[in-house]
Amino acid sequence: MPNRPLRTLVSFRPNFNPKGLFLGAGLAALLAGGGATGALAADRTHLYWGDLHLHTDFSIDAYSTGNKNVSPDDAYRYARGIPIIGPDGKNVVKIRRPLDFMAVTDHAIMLGMEIWLNRKDPKILATDWGKKLYEAHEKGQGVMGFNMSVRGDDRKAMMTQVFSPEFRQATWAAEIDAAEKNNVPGTFTSLIAWEFTAMTGPNNMHRNVITNATAEQARKFYPLSNYDSNRPEDLWSFLDKTKAATGTDFVVIPHNSNLSGGLMFDMVDSDGHPITAKYARERARWELLVEATQGKGTSEIAPELAPTDEFAEFEIWRRLLIGTKSEPKPGAYVRTALMRGLEFKKSIGVNPYKLGMIGATDSHTGLTSVEEDNFTGHFAADLTPEERMADFGAHKTKNFVFPNWQLGASGRAAVWATENTRPAIFEAFKRKEVYATTGTRIMLRVFGGYKFKSGDAKAKDIATVGYAKGVPMGSDLAQAPKGKAPSFLIWAAKDPLSGNLDRVQVIKGWVDSSGKAQQKVYDVVWSGDRVKGADGKVPAVGNTVDVKTAHYTNTIGAAQLSTVWTDPDFKADQLAFYYVRVIEIPTPRHSLFDALALGIDPKDTDEPTSIQERAYSSPIWYTPAGA
Repeated sequence: MPNRPLRTLVSFRPNFNPKGLFLGAGLAALLAGGGATGALAADRTHLYWGDLHLHTDFSIDAYSTGNKNVSPDDAYRYARGIPIIGPDGKNVVKIRRPLDFMAVTDHAIMLGMEIWLNRKDPKILATDWGKKLYEAHEKGQGVMGFNMSVRGDDRKAMMTQVFSPEFRQATWAAEIDAAEKNNVPGTFTSLIAWEFTAMTGPNNMHRNVITNATAEQARKFYPLSNYDSNRPEDLWSFLDKTKAATGTDFVVIPHNSNLSGGLMFDMVDSDGHPITAKYARERARWELLVEATQGKGTSEIAPELAPTDEFAEFEIWRRLLIGTKSEPKPGAYVRTALMRGLEFKKSIGVNPYKLGMIGATDSHTGLTSVEEDNFTGHFAADLTPEERMADFGAHKTKNFVFPNWQLGASGRAAVWATENTRPAIFEAFKRKEVYATTGTRIMLRVFGGYKFKSGDAKAKDIATVGYAKGVPMGSDLAQAPKGKAPSFLIWAAKDPLSGNLDRVQVIKGWVDSSGKAQQKVYDVVWSGDRVKGADGKVPAVGNTVDVKTAHYTNTIGAAQLSTVWTDPDFKADQLAFYYVRVIEIPTPRHSLFDALALGIDPKDTDEPTSIQERAYSSPIWYTPAGA
């Protein structure tokens, strides 16, 4: 029989909204910019949207690539829906859909240095290296380029003078003040944070550090930077000591593992030694979440690592931060990291890679921008379509490492939290009741358990059933009752401003009898009357994108999809994880909008004219007794 979508949870009663769309009550509330309410949420949790990775003019690379105007305060105000002056210092910009929460994550290394130099701070200019930095700043070389050119004893002397605790604490205080000024409990949550910008050779080992700190707590420390140490082990030790001293808690989020050359989720520690149970426990304690998608590419999986996954080829970046080519490796992608985590659990008894998933922008413009038809670019150097065109082909006039058309307009972090406050949002991170999207606002619920029945997918309140009979995304399932396999209650609804839904998939990883992790993708519910083929795959949904106008229609796909899916290949003695991937119908990519606006052939962008936006849930892990 055709696998038809079930209408659940949202009644689709006509509710008119100013944009002329007729939505269910919960969808209308979400479109208005707040968390999901009413029938969309159980008493326990509501849906909130945010960005946990964004850079302002306090980051030396953001400043050096043209963002000389958007401060941390500006970035928060923009995310809240308040108009600001953009990175060019001239035009007013305003977000189309305000966020519910955000963290500014400026690089801890040389934090705010360009701002100090702009102000001609007398304490900076009183030092020898401060004067040299100021000269470079005035010549347009910038702190970033100068910082990278200084080595050895000279670098040590420079950092001692201009990266002193006094300067670091003062700039950190400005970050704290911006967050506190914009934290409006119940309406908008600002989270105090920074980026730990470690590198191993040319390989990206960056991590964002998110705190639940109050201003008073945050002022008792300043961020550890990669100048202090390049080792994540030292970062975890710093967090442990800081938590003990201040009462602050932290969540560490690796990002752009796709640019790590396979080192982010390696089989060894920073010293090249095999991962031990002690190391695994410490890593799992802090690194609870991971960026599955962001502007510099998808880190969920690459087709080279999942050759039977027809949706794996999505915004894949096959170069390192310095621009050299890099082939995908298992230690660079989230799915293969989750698989390795199961192998470690089997061999040493601890899973170091037990990660929930979020999306983020990593925008360096200070603007948390994700809409394909209104993308403001990843860097201020590519703020306008004309500037973006200068990166490509016959039009090329500059040599930028990250040409904007090759970057994705991604992503978003979705959180199921009890309320929109700093403690509640942070607790959702801790329990991993979060998911990632590529920018779209797909609504997604996933519960796992042993008591779900097929009729539960038709329930008027999915969340109440889910919490009563199972556990939400990010949780664990213990030993299955005899003769039972885990079932998953899944509900997804379209973003009212984006494409309909094509399908919902479950991605399973497990450890076989030899101790080797395996993977499989299951199509579990889909739109229309399509029927699975002999290979078990559902045919493509079609494509309504008109490349001459960048229009598309929602005449294919479904507004919502739900199901109860039971693992048909379950073995009670095998470690496993399950996460859900929701795929939209094709919609126009941001490069197509630019091409049409510029009057050039879309082929000149070297990018596809359409993409299938998606969401990735945090996994649910199954652990048999004794494992």
